[in-house]
Amino acid sequence: MSVKEVVKLIEENEVRFVDLRFTDTKGKQQHVTVPAHVVLDDPEEWFENGQAFDGSSIGGWKGIQASDMQLRPDSSSAYIDPFYDDATVVITCDVIDPANGQGYDRDPRSIAKRAEAYLKSSGIGDTAYFGPEPEFFVFDGVEFETSMSGTRYKIHSEEAAWSSGKSYDGQNTGHRPFVKGGYFPVAPVDSGQDLRSAMVNLLEEIGIPVEVHHHEVATAGQMEIGTKFSTLVRRADWTQDMKYIIHNVAHNFGKTATFMPKPIMGDNGSGMHVHQSIWKDGQNLFAGDGYAGLSDTALYYIGGIIKHAKALNAITNPSTNSYKRLVPHFEAPTKLAYSAKNRSASIRIPAVNSAKARRIEARFPDPMANPYLAFSALLMAGLDGIQNKIHPGDPADKNLYDLPPEEDALVPTVCASLEEALEALKADHEFLTRGGVFSKDWIESYIAFKEEDVKRIRMAPHPLEFEMYYSL
Repeated sequence: MSVKEVVKLIEENEVRFVDLRFTDTKGKQQHVTVPAHVVLDDPEEWFENGQAFDGSSIGGWKGIQASDMQLRPDSSSAYIDPFYDDATVVITCDVIDPANGQGYDRDPRSIAKRAEAYLKSSGIGDTAYFGPEPEFFVFDGVEFETSMSGTRYKIHSEEAAWSSGKSYDGQNTGHRPFVKGGYFPVAPVDSGQDLRSAMVNLLEEIGIPVEVHHHEVATAGQMEIGTKFSTLVRRADWTQDMKYIIHNVAHNFGKTATFMPKPIMGDNGSGMHVHQSIWKDGQNLFAGDGYAGLSDTALYYIGGIIKHAKALNAITNPSTNSYKRLVPHFEAPTKLAYSAKNRSASIRIPAVNSAKARRIEARFPDPMANPYLAFSALLMAGLDGIQNKIHPGDPADKNLYDLPPEEDALVPTVCASLEEALEALKADHEFLTRGGVFSKDWIESYIAFKEEDVKRIRMAPHPLEFEMYYSL
């Protein structure tokens, strides 16, 4: 959408406000709103110069001594918000450092743009396509609190297996997915059809093509909405808008959606499988005549991801909760291997009928990941594999969850904790800094920022510790 088309959108829909969105380090959208007349007074100049804002209060960003930043709106991202009472156009922005007029060093979207530019400058390819599959839960309600006197959380879900013995106004229908039973019976066992359809309708209304939606494996409302692949930055934009739509539709239904990787003990967690391919001059560089129809380029790309997987975990699995999903022998993609047949491998090659659709799928990321950062980091690891011809070895066509101990010990694994992942990133990050995509300063600030999460968890007593140790 051009600037003129945005102006037309504002005028034809009697838009009152323009909502400027950007994404912080954690991956949460932030926003500031201006009256539409601010844009209409001189649209070309406004889109060129952007909107000033104070970046000092954004976690992991500049301090108060260097707080003035600019939001530069991307007209191609504009859509009419489906939730606000007053007609409002939403526009995704880059964060610009006014000191040099360039994308801010710590702005995730600017990092993603630099990753796309580095791909082109490398000569390897000109386009990277990404297709994430973020899973999520929708609960009826949730309670949580932490204080000096105690901590607790409580999930409310009529669909949950644990609700089979409860009375709801004197009755219980009995139709619900039990543990690992959500994939995927029809209603009334699947209680989320209308909710997901409402989400899909709005996603397509704002311009995000949807391919499928369904209940996922876990009880208590685990779901997935499959959307179309696109280029790195555009696909990250869509992922952020998708989360916004899902959160707000659930809220309007009187429910609550979460992308936490492991909100429920004893059932499947939520992943974000990320499909990837590199193209040049309209040709898919991952298509070939090797294993599962892959080219050597694709195999080297896989080799780069496997080599740097532990460092990648700090970005693709950035929460302490992420590692409650990535536990060996519980059907989680912890094994750093690749396979066309084996979903237990952390890298899968989907079965497709067309060379154009040939791609690889990284299965260890989760939806806590900031998509701009995660896609960029995966691309940089894969490009390192291509540049240095890092072969991933033989494919793993055995069940990696059931290997003999001597074979199991030979297959590397992802990190077991955020602390381990941050240590891995400290030791292995040169591949991220090539072409100035991720700066050394960003890496240091990111590690320090995420170490605060580690510290908070480390210092807090856990309820299970009372069960295990209180009476000893």
